[in-house]
Amino acid sequence: MNLYLVKRILALIPVLFVVSVVIFLIIHITPGDPASVILGESATAQDVEALRQQLGLDLPMYQQYMNWILDVLRGDLGESYFMKESVSEAIFSHLQPTLSLAILAQIIALLIAIPLGITAALRRGTAADQTVMGFSLLGMAIPSFLLALFLILLVGVKLQWLPVAGYKPLEAGLWTHLKYLILPAVSLGAIQSALITRMTRSSMLEVLNMNYMKAARSKGVKDRQLIYKHALRNAFLPILTVIGQTFGGLVTGAVVTETIFNIPGIGQLIINSVERRDYEVIQGVVLFVTCAYVFINLIVDILYGVIDPRVRLERK
Repeated sequence: MNLYLVKRILALIPVLFVVSVVIFLIIHITPGDPASVILGESATAQDVEALRQQLGLDLPMYQQYMNWILDVLRGDLGESYFMKESVSEAIFSHLQPTLSLAILAQIIALLIAIPLGITAALRRGTAADQTVMGFSLLGMAIPSFLLALFLILLVGVKLQWLPVAGYKPLEAGLWTHLKYLILPAVSLGAIQSALITRMTRSSMLEVLNMNYMKAARSKGVKDRQLIYKHALRNAFLPILTVIGQTFGGLVTGAVVTETIFNIPGIGQLIINSVERRDYEVIQGVVLFVTCAYVFINLIVDILYGVIDPRVRLERK
């Protein structure tokens, strides 16, 4: 296990290096100048150039990259040009809403997907199976932001059951915190559940046809124990892979949903930083998000050996 972890961590170094180069080049090649945005349209060329020198934007691009990456290796992601705080502080102040939304959306997705996938597998070819697969196909086709708008119109405006926008931290109370997250979490979780449902059905069908399942059934093992203790556990590795991918997508890709519901999370931080050409924040956030996604996949790989002892991580 320890050797496997060391190998995986070492393998991440070139990946993160390439990502850092791509992030830096894309941001600095994109038209727009933070100095011009900060000073406004009425600023003179001399004022803009003086601010560029102060911010270090007049340096050659390779030197700007070296300065940035050396600071990152020391744990310093830089300072925001606009928010007058460090990038690390900006990220962690916006991280709780994103994590709360992602966790709630993932819970909703699993509560929907696992039972439906198992039902579809057990009733393969029936009307129930076709209905579940039809809804999962529809869920994969509908964008999350479109479902979010429908939920706002129906639940928030027409029925007025839940607030349509805004955010309250956990310190305001659990129910107050959750009621602002239910609509965005449902709009994200329902879409993510479509892929998990199809993977659950596919994996369960493969396991249910195994000889050891037939032998266990012939020995009189109860159906509930047969399904959840034997079939689901043996079918869970590919499902876990999809769960890891969808959770990583929820953490890193809820930009549009956070914008629609006015949630001050990582997505909104990225949008605001792009509009203001806040290079330091954009670079720091994208690098942080990339590391988070990679870390989630590493956790999923480790869980393989926990869930299925037949998997030996050292031999992978």
